[in-house]
Amino acid sequence: MTTQITVPTLGESVTEATIAKWFKNVGDAVKADEPIVELETDKVTVEVPAPAAGVLTEIVAAAGTTVEVGAVLGAIGAGSGAVAAPAAKPAAAPAPAAAPAPVAAPAPAAAPAAAAFPAAAKLAADVGLNPIAIAGSGKGGRVTKGDVIAAAAAPAAAAPKAPSGPRAKADLEDRVAMTRLRRTIAGRLKEAQNTAAMLTTFNEVDMGALFAVRNQYKDQFEKRHGTKLGFMSFFVKACISALKDWPAVNAEIDGTDLVYKKYYDIGVAVGTPQGLVVPVVRNADQLSFAGVEQAIAGLGKKARDGKLSMEDLTGGTFTISNGGVYGSLMSTPILNTPQSGILGMHKVQQRPMVMPDGKIEARPMMYLALSYDHRIIDGREAVSFLVRVKECIEDPQRILLDM
Repeated sequence: MTTQITVPTLGESVTEATIAKWFKNVGDAVKADEPIVELETDKVTVEVPAPAAGVLTEIVAAAGTTVEVGAVLGAIGAGSGAVAAPAAKPAAAPAPAAAPAPVAAPAPAAAPAAAAFPAAAKLAADVGLNPIAIAGSGKGGRVTKGDVIAAAAAPAAAAPKAPSGPRAKADLEDRVAMTRLRRTIAGRLKEAQNTAAMLTTFNEVDMGALFAVRNQYKDQFEKRHGTKLGFMSFFVKACISALKDWPAVNAEIDGTDLVYKKYYDIGVAVGTPQGLVVPVVRNADQLSFAGVEQAIAGLGKKARDGKLSMEDLTGGTFTISNGGVYGSLMSTPILNTPQSGILGMHKVQQRPMVMPDGKIEARPMMYLALSYDHRIIDGREAVSFLVRVKECIEDPQRILLDM
């Protein structure tokens, strides 16, 4: 009996993935539910478990292949160890012969070679490219979002070939293919720049009061809740307070409509070896400080372990990014579309400040940056939002008293 390995449902609006690697070779024994192949989508890396125990008898799609949801990746036959039958077809080349069996197989030949997936066609329109002119690497020659991103980057890549000087020696360069996640990050960031009327406003916040509260209660907090009391929960709560006062910052543009969100799903940017991801703390306004810290810690661990799901990464209404953990003193964060606002936190640094009584003191200061879409958020709203965050951080009791 043969069991097919297929591409599972990957989440809303995700129709394709790239095979990152196979954990097994043809002829290897596999256990039921054992990770057998790794897929890379636009947002996450997904391990596909073996649907049955036996022997991997066939690999239909090799590493680097773009596959659609439901596509056959390989097959598992009965047995508990290497057998002679799988050895007869160790290469992936004969695999496509199995594909014509379904009636739908001839369809790609009838379609134009450069037909694009809907998501790819939309992205091509957004960046001003004609999908018909793009070579497709998807099934049946269809154009994928990755193909569009590569085509959009091609002119920029060609520019350095001008005779401006000798190129570096090839043996001193490493050339590696961009991962699907990195290509998607690049495409989304460029899309944000091309679409939104993006502007950034700055302020600075005295972290002294927050430090005092944290130092006073951190041990009791950790003992009671089993998680550390960090700064992020204060900033999440401060942002929610400001979002309630200035709802445009929690809204988004959908065609010719403005969509005002009456819920607060806060994205927290996390750096991983594969790139920046933004898992979402759901209904953060309904969580306690401990609940926010626990949610952030759990999402951070899942991000580092490559275990984030599509559900973890979709639907945020506002994002917070902390470049300070890497030593950044000031930056202009890029919007996480379709959201209209993102708060950038930065490194805390002792700086001389003139106090209300005229004295000069060294105070722990942090620069804050709010990047926003000027199409929906006016300067007054953006500045007022940031002032509200500053007030809540400099006087944390405001958060608890909702003042």
